[in-house]
Amino acid sequence: MQLVRYALLLALGICAGSAVAAEPLPFDTAQSRFGFEIRTRLGQRVEGVFPRFEGWITELPDGRHQVRLRMFTQYVEIPGKPRYTSWMRGDEFFDAARYPVVEFDSDPYLPGVTETGGPVPGRLSIRGISRRETMFLGKPECERPGYDCDLVSRGTVSRSLYGMDAWQMALSDRVIFVLRTRLKSAPKP
Repeated sequence: MQLVRYALLLALGICAGSAVAAEPLPFDTAQSRFGFEIRTRLGQRVEGVFPRFEGWITELPDGRHQVRLRMFTQYVEIPGKPRYTSWMRGDEFFDAARYPVVEFDSDPYLPGVTETGGPVPGRLSIRGISRRETMFLGKPECERPGYDCDLVSRGTVSRSLYGMDAWQMALSDRVIFVLRTRLKSAPKP
């Protein structure tokens, strides 16, 4: 009887251990590039970057993955254009003083999307407004995406839905986020 109880406890321990999520894989902030594009009404492209961000991919107990991303608005910039940078950080756009973070938390997804590309839906929060949005992960160009090449994802949002409706006469409502992600360390075999 004691042996049966021990075997049962061991089996439960093994099952419980396999249900624990793996350590999150952090983004390599030195090699990753997170930015956005917006067009002027005259067709010019204005490119911005988030030089400070953090993110990670977590493997969930059921084998699916989930991405969490935080981009810090007080550091957003339009390279070479200090006045545009000031506008982007100001209260008419990201309002960095009141809303210091843009966040994206994906829904759980199957890990194969990293190898084939495809949609990664989730919740995007900008200026305290959260909405369902989808990032589209491109088909990778190497065998170990995220390590030997960038994981490239894009998502288009309507800035007016997030309270960023200033300058409608000068700027398009569409903002395209472009995320080029590298991971810090290779997964353990």
